[in-house]
Amino acid sequence: MSKKPVLLVIAHGSRDPRHAATVHALVRRVRALRPDVRVETGFLDFNIPSVQGVLESLAAQGVRDVVALPLLLTRAFHAKADIPAVLRDAPPQLRIRQAEVLGSSPLLMAALERRLYEAGLTPADKPSTGVVLASAGSTDPEAIAVIAEIAREWRLTGWCAVRPAFASASLPRTEDAVRELRELGCERVAVAPYVLAPGFLPDRIARGAAEADVLADVLGAAPEVARVLLERYEAARVPVLAAVGA
Repeated sequence: MSKKPVLLVIAHGSRDPRHAATVHALVRRVRALRPDVRVETGFLDFNIPSVQGVLESLAAQGVRDVVALPLLLTRAFHAKADIPAVLRDAPPQLRIRQAEVLGSSPLLMAALERRLYEAGLTPADKPSTGVVLASAGSTDPEAIAVIAEIAREWRLTGWCAVRPAFASASLPRTEDAVRELRELGCERVAVAPYVLAPGFLPDRIARGAAEADVLADVLGAAPEVARVLLERYEAARVPVLAAVGA
């Protein structure tokens, strides 16, 4: 039986040390869930090891099959341009398949609710609570549309209202969405950051949540996020193995 492809988690990277620490915590959770899969981490920028460095190391060790998984919530520039460009420069002996990004997924919606409940809400609060789904933002219309659709779907689970907001590149900002929910008459307003790790833009979301009643933590190493990673890995690895006759 052939070995399973290596799972290479590709994170953006950040000057903020909390970012890499959170990525590594998430990867540890993934490893704990699937000890039969080798899981490596590479960063596009700011942190080490770099994606290119990990790929070269894997090739030198005789690895042949890799699933490259973008640690991203939407298919914006990094997933469409940056990561494919890095993978094209990989050692030629590697067979690499790029997995889909994480969002959207019912598991991620469950993780968002987990973070809100950890911040003090209860399921009984849902009908009277408006939620701001606050993402990093993007100039990519596809990414913005995904966030808006998640907000619409989440509203149907019983919240008073759900509004998308963006920390950069798009409008509205978090603080504007908080005020809109107040004006709608929601008894309380909560901000749910739809981001994976702390950093500059999540900090901007937190500042925009100053007038909210509840601010949830980032998704981070939530167990639901780890499960989504493994779902994306499994979906991508089957074509890899089929291509090599495994």
